Amino acid sequence: MLGPHAFRAVRLDRNRHLITEEEQDQLAELRIGVVGLSVGHTLAYTLAAEGLCGELRLADFDHLELSNLNRVPLSVLDLGVNKATAAARRIAELDPYLKVSVVTAGITADTIDAFLDGLHIVVEECDSLDTKVMVREAARARRIPVIMATDYRGLLDVERYDLEPTRPILHGLLGDIDAAALSGLSDWDKIPHLYRITSPEKVTAREAAAFIEVGSTRSGWPQLASEVQLGAASVAEAVRKIGLQQPLSSGRIRMDVEEMLSRIDDPAAHATDRQTAGPACAAQSDADADPLAEAAQLGDVVDVVAAAANRAPSVGNAQPWRIRADRDCVVIELAPEHTSLVDIGLRCSAVGIGAAVFNARVAAAAHGVLGPVEIGAVSERSPLTATVRLGSGDDPDLARLYEPMLARQTNRHYGTPTPISDETVEMLELAARGEGARLQVLRSRDDIDRAARIIGASDRIRYLTPELHAELVAELHWPTDPAANSGIDVRSLELDAFRLMMLEQICRPEVTAQLARWDGGVALGFDGFARLSSSSALALVYVQGRSLADYARGGSASQAVWIRAQQEGLAVGPTTPLFLYAHNDQELHGLSSSYGAQLQRLQLEFAELADADTGESPAILLRFCTAPSPSVRSRRRPLAEWRKGVRSGADA
Repeated sequence: MLGPHAFRAVRLDRNRHLITEEEQDQLAELRIGVVGLSVGHTLAYTLAAEGLCGELRLADFDHLELSNLNRVPLSVLDLGVNKATAAARRIAELDPYLKVSVVTAGITADTIDAFLDGLHIVVEECDSLDTKVMVREAARARRIPVIMATDYRGLLDVERYDLEPTRPILHGLLGDIDAAALSGLSDWDKIPHLYRITSPEKVTAREAAAFIEVGSTRSGWPQLASEVQLGAASVAEAVRKIGLQQPLSSGRIRMDVEEMLSRIDDPAAHATDRQTAGPACAAQSDADADPLAEAAQLGDVVDVVAAAANRAPSVGNAQPWRIRADRDCVVIELAPEHTSLVDIGLRCSAVGIGAAVFNARVAAAAHGVLGPVEIGAVSERSPLTATVRLGSGDDPDLARLYEPMLARQTNRHYGTPTPISDETVEMLELAARGEGARLQVLRSRDDIDRAARIIGASDRIRYLTPELHAELVAELHWPTDPAANSGIDVRSLELDAFRLMMLEQICRPEVTAQLARWDGGVALGFDGFARLSSSSALALVYVQGRSLADYARGGSASQAVWIRAQQEGLAVGPTTPLFLYAHNDQELHGLSSSYGAQLQRLQLEFAELADADTGESPAILLRFCTAPSPSVRSRRRPLAEWRKGVRSGADA
């Protein structure tokens, strides 16, 4: 058999993470006394089974009878054995290393001091009112909390004498009578006192009738095993709270299963399954419409160019722009109000502006109105402005990209890693160079898997950092949410039922906060790792320089690469590790103060893998794979609003 430490670790392993290892060690320091081992048997065994103490003291003078076996989980082989001894034997079979002592004389004036000395908690489950009072008086003098569970409608009673050393025993329900006075009363005279402490207004008609029958048609109190087991669960929770110094006040509470069952409800009658189709699905027709057909409905070419700019991708589909369609130009302004924490220094937004500019140029070329582009103007309204002027020029290569540009989509399917030819890579590199950028493609399985591990670790930090988690969750729109013109439709994540269920739980801030407290959550990076490791290749677009105009140039190159890759039959999707746009350690710590050092390490590992040239900045990271078409298209503002000539951008 394993030694004590290994035995305890293995036996209690399934408690994790409901009880952490640190909490389990803290609870192992508790010494708990249980008085009364009929109901107390199940309670004591539960405390031992969950590892909620390091020592148990059991006290009962009585011996097991056949009538006890309706609620005491022992056997006919134990009949006639002292109840405390029988409980100790059963616990020893569960955990031979747990220290257990018994007082077979029960609790008396002669045994109570030795029994209580050094205890942290007393669980009192005896039948005698005298003993109930004696235990509480002695426990109060030693500032030991007392817990009691009754088998009447799930009553849990807590008296925190450790926090309230002058608190009246049994909450003052007995008045001024003490143990000495009670001991002089007959059983008949004790009944009114017992009646008062049972909260008679809460007793059911059946319980009250059974109470009346005691002494005539019955010799003792009626008790059920199911109620005893319910009491064990509530006592265990109370012990955990006291032992871990979590809030728990004195008082009573009932967990009345009978009453709860009278309120049983059909969950389907008011289910709000966020994963099923809802209002957003009906409105999705706007997003599923053919962009080419929509563009054809626009009568004015400047509106066509503006609409094309609006089809550009952006991180989180934030659409970080304001677009103004004038008579002879389309003005695209960076809108700082749509920034996020990941958008360090608005660099990510600038990439989106560049992608919008590329789309506008493609549309202008396709309609024979291509003119010059001015990027970099700064105004009070925006730190970066791009003006696409309409002229009379043309560019056949750009013009041929018009329909592919409108068909471009983000594909988040898990992919099939099929090889990409050298010719395709060269063509994509040429597309990036044409926009003043450099494309680096990672194709080896080792490089892809290494990048996937780095980005999976980055995703974990995004979930575990409260502010980043809140932004991420706010981006998501579920089928039952009102239709939105920005953000990410959950259906576009292409998750199966299990992963959708996991996402729902991960979106809860209290869940990720608990994982952060445990320094856990490794699984939070599994999805990102799986997506990237299923890639045929990863592609980084680099630009020389660090200004917003430089990042905008990178955005144009990114869009050129994306469109041409999709033309080649590749499924394309961006991924944005937290560190991608950070220039220094201060910016990394600004993203996540708790995980700044980890982000530094991840950024260094990624830089070693990506091998950027001196002075280069990454504009985007794309994944290429073979995959089915996306389930839904990302939404944009309705094109009808462009005819007004101004896009406010307030809700983008």
